[in-house]
Amino acid sequence: MRKRLPILLLSLLPAGVLAGVNTESIVYKDGDKVLEGFLALPEGAKGKLPGVLVVHEWKGLGDYAKMRAKMLAELGYVAFAVDMYGKGVYAKDHDEAAKLMGAVRGDAKAFRARARAGLAVLAGRPEVDLTRLAGIGYCFGGSTVLELARDGADLRGVVSFHGGLDTKMPADAKTLKAKILVCHGADDKWTAGGIPGFEAEMKAAKADYKIILYPGAVHSFTSKEAGSDPSTGLAYNEAADKKSWQDMKDFFAKVLK
Repeated sequence: MRKRLPILLLSLLPAGVLAGVNTESIVYKDGDKVLEGFLALPEGAKGKLPGVLVVHEWKGLGDYAKMRAKMLAELGYVAFAVDMYGKGVYAKDHDEAAKLMGAVRGDAKAFRARARAGLAVLAGRPEVDLTRLAGIGYCFGGSTVLELARDGADLRGVVSFHGGLDTKMPADAKTLKAKILVCHGADDKWTAGGIPGFEAEMKAAKADYKIILYPGAVHSFTSKEAGSDPSTGLAYNEAADKKSWQDMKDFFAKVLK
């Protein structure tokens, strides 16, 4: 697959990175579980590039996470969208998504191991600079990258977009390495209740973290599939979507330089 960028963006890409984006599906395993992720990387890139893990929302790996992976490749990163549920598994509705997510999150150690299996694929790519790894995630995916950070994964930084902030295994100052950015809707009634506990956890772990709240945004504010009615608790917010993506870019410019 090949995608061209506007001339203005070409001048902003790191040296050696071209405008095209190459993509491929990659089958891998977590133990006996067969998974299928999605890789996106700049076409014609020279030298080692920073790698960014992308973790999908609660329905599973679909077009949305793949789109974000391609957007990251356009910025000059090697992006790998992981599969947390299994090859070909994608929830048909929210009820099924809740069951899939619950099954994965139910065992904290297995949850982290599943995420690390995807990180290993990214780290194993010859195009990737192992000293410059990061992760982003949406909703369930935000929870996932936070768990990787808590687990002491070799990541310089992680970004959670409207992700759950609770955990069964709190961060420890001796383990936590990654800097953390939490992008959250100021009116997200689904997960905002977890902010005080998360802040207490981060302070106890002496974490380098930041929480940004976007006015008027509710849960899933980055996804157009969430609709346009904030009263439902789920809604796309264009301003928050664009601002949070820029905040992520600014964050990566510092931690992955």
